[in-house]
Amino acid sequence: MSKERNPQQDKAALWQKTNTANLIRNSSSGTFYARFRMAGKLRWLSLETTSLTTAKLKLADTLKQERQLVAAGDGQITFAQAAKIYRERKAKDSTLKPKTKEDHEQRFARLMKVIVGTGRNSTALPGVARGERRQRMEAEVASREAAWAAWGTLKIKKITPAQCKEWTDKLRESYAGSTTFNKSLGCLIEILDIGIEQGARFDNPAKSKAIERAKDKPKKLRLPEPDQFDGFIVAVESSGSGWSKPCADLVRFLAFTGLRIDEARFVTWADVNFIKGEITVRGNPDTGLKHRAVGESRAVPLIPDARALLERLRSERPDEADSVPVMLVAECQRAMDRAAQVVGMARITHHDLRHLFATRCIESGVDIPTVSRWMGHQDGGALAMRTYGHLRDTHSTEMARRVTFSMPQPANVVKLESGVAA
Repeated sequence: MSKERNPQQDKAALWQKTNTANLIRNSSSGTFYARFRMAGKLRWLSLETTSLTTAKLKLADTLKQERQLVAAGDGQITFAQAAKIYRERKAKDSTLKPKTKEDHEQRFARLMKVIVGTGRNSTALPGVARGERRQRMEAEVASREAAWAAWGTLKIKKITPAQCKEWTDKLRESYAGSTTFNKSLGCLIEILDIGIEQGARFDNPAKSKAIERAKDKPKKLRLPEPDQFDGFIVAVESSGSGWSKPCADLVRFLAFTGLRIDEARFVTWADVNFIKGEITVRGNPDTGLKHRAVGESRAVPLIPDARALLERLRSERPDEADSVPVMLVAECQRAMDRAAQVVGMARITHHDLRHLFATRCIESGVDIPTVSRWMGHQDGGALAMRTYGHLRDTHSTEMARRVTFSMPQPANVVKLESGVAA
């Protein structure tokens, strides 16, 4: 006769206590959790780690943040308090890469410039006497301090859709780019959502119908034509600098592979497979590829120009170890700026060479999903379609001219009046 299972015993077996207060471990997954009572409620929060050392560090930060939330959780949370929580969450988010965290800080900084206002520095105004400049400066400092003080006590529950509309209108005026505006708007929405979490209000005033996200405008590409690009590379290579040839090779490498500059500088000879005809792209060893986990990679096929370039470089440096980077320089923007002036073409950047690669591929008949996969996009070609869709349309029109329902007439056939071919 089997004994009945005791749910309490099962639960005790699943959750293991540790020697640290408020820290328990899930025996099934090995993940550590914070278990604590705050404001009369028992809370369970995953610390998203199986390491005891890491869990202890995360536990202290989690308890501190939760105490801040409770302190502001009476519905009186201010914008400043919510903003602090927002920034701390982004800074501690282990899923975000360093550059992404920097991007979130920039979004917040742009938003605060609009909300608080920085004013113009009167000391830089020409034709203003020193005494008057001093008075203006003191007035501006006082104005900014008053604005910061008001912002610090601004309660989220009192923020209106009209205020959010005013802020977002200023954002549009200050930052014309649609992506920049939308990111800063997203920052505002997330901060106000924290107020909702704390019971300050039930709606988000930044999600008002009067506030619309900026429509993404495809970047207008100004890329060199093939003959112009050849002259551009010659100008880079013949600049006279000791690094002119390595710079020219980097330009070629970026244009012939479509790699991002942060990917190209970490490609080693071990990543180049001449037999398979491909490059394994790994990115920065510490942060990995964009939008991918550290350790993931992708394969990029070698087009004939890329193979010829790499074979030449390998023949020039046959004794280098496989761990040595293929490119001898990490960037070449100044060399490209000078070459563009010499050739008389529009300035292009490292990333424009990536656009040039995609453009040449599509013009050569490669379909957009394939190009997107080579470039490391993970959206199935949606971004590439928006960026290079016009090239597809042009190629489609050219291909359509070849389609016919009538029988092609041989060139050596002469049509007689009777309609009989001779």
